Parts: sequence; C-alpha cells; structure tokens
Amino acid sequence: MSATLLTVIDYGMGNLHSVAKALEHVAPDSVHIEVTDNPERIRAADRILLPGVGAIRDCMGEIRRQGVDQLVREAVDAGKPLLGVCVGMQALMAHSLENDGIDCLNYFDGEVRRFKDGQTDEHGLPMKVPHMGWNNVELKIDHPLLAGIQSGDRFYFVHSYAADAHPEYTAATCNYGTTFAAMIYRDNIFATQFHPEKSFPAGIKLLDNFVRWNGKP
Repeated sequence: MSATLLTVIDYGMGNLHSVAKALEHVAPDSVHIEVTDNPERIRAADRILLPGVGAIRDCMGEIRRQGVDQLVREAVDAGKPLLGVCVGMQALMAHSLENDGIDCLNYFDGEVRRFKDGQTDEHGLPMKVPHMGWNNVELKIDHPLLAGIQSGDRFYFVHSYAADAHPEYTAATCNYGTTFAAMIYRDNIFATQFHPEKSFPAGIKLLDNFVRWNGKP
C-alpha cells in the first residue's frame, strides 16, 4: 500500500521545517510528510497543514497571489483534513483588524483583534503584547484531535492578535487579559492559535492525532 501524503503548504510565510520535523516525529510509516509550494502535490495530498507567521496582510497577499486560497477550498470541499496553525488559523477567519483591516478566507465567522495595551494580570503586573510564552487552554468540546489532551494543558503562543470566534466553532479558549479562541473547528477543518510543534507534550500529541485523523468530527 502506498503512503498517504500530508503536505505543509509553503507560501513563504512560516517556520515550515520545525513543524514538518514534528510531524515526521509522530507520523507512522504510512504517512509521508512533504513541505511544498507545488499545486499538484498539494492537490494530491490526503491531509494539509496551513501555516503562517508575521503580518496577516502579507500572508493573505501571498495566499491569494499563489492560489493557495483555491487549493484550500478544493481540499475543504473534498473533505480532506486541514490544520491551520497560528496566522494560518487567523487566515481562516472572516476578517482581521490587523494592518487597517483585511478580509480573510471566511471559513469561520468573527474577527481577529489586537490585544489591548496596558492590561495587568491578577498580581498587577503588566501584560505585554505580543502574548509570548506558555498558557493554559480550556477545552470546550470532544474531538479526535484532542484525544489524550486535557483541559488546562499548556501550549506555546506568540501573537499580538487573537480570534473572537463564534462559540459554535470554538474548540478551546485561552485567557490573556481577555478570553480568545485558542482552537477552532468545523467539519474537516481544525486550527490552533498556538504553535503545536513548540508545545511539547500536548502540542505534539495534537499533531500525532492529526496525522491519523480522517477529517470526521
């Protein structure tokens, strides 16, 4: 039997090789991991990871210029499992207020908004923006990608903007001065604001679940 293909989409915006290495670490021999910008290889994939770092306007510009928006649409319509990570998650939202506002891919209702400056924690200490480091995540649903992950587990975040997603699509929340969506989901799409490849052990468990996920809730 030939190996199934999991592609990490390379559109020039993301630390692709760290997440690819993490996927390779957990993937069974039956799953081949490939970082690629080749549309035909992306179309051939059985599972797709959409990464992203940096400013959303730059990410959306490259996503549209390279036709990644269409490739994502084809994958979603075909029922293939899709995982968005960090700005890859924000790109799946309807709209972001970053860079004076930009429309995104509109798979999830809601906006991506900047954390407020000047907030303090329960000890009166300033909460810096960007939100950078480890934080607890509260699970809201049962889902195959969350198998073996507990509510309250810690994940690694690096972001100044966060999604205000509809509760219907919110798989988990996190609090950093305000509560935001740490994971979102619908049908064969799942996405995380944190970096799972940097979030051992819970994030690696999520990637382990993804390489085996059939796209069903």
